[in-house]
Amino acid sequence: MAAKKKATKKKAAPKKKKAAPKKKAAPKKKAAKKPAKKSAKKKAALDMIISKSRTKNAVADCNVSGEFYAALNEFVYGVIAQAETRAQSNGRKTVRPQDL
Repeated sequence: MAAKKKATKKKAAPKKKKAAPKKKAAPKKKAAKKPAKKSAKKKAALDMIISKSRTKNAVADCNVSGEFYAALNEFVYGVIAQAETRAQSNGRKTVRPQDL
């Protein structure tokens, strides 16, 4: 008699897990529009053009008040505005030292 072959079970390939469906990104919320500033001068006054530490170092024998920096900043903006006006009245788009 012929030898009987043992029946072997084939191992089933492991089932691949289905990838989880990708979540859709939540729609971005639009930021509320801020009202436009009325003048550029108002914004300019808010930006500090001077350096507080350098200003304090430039003062030799006195203390510097916190209000001094804001006043100096406004003064510098005023001088720059005058120089810009003078340059434009002379037909230039470049501010030069003689405009001060």
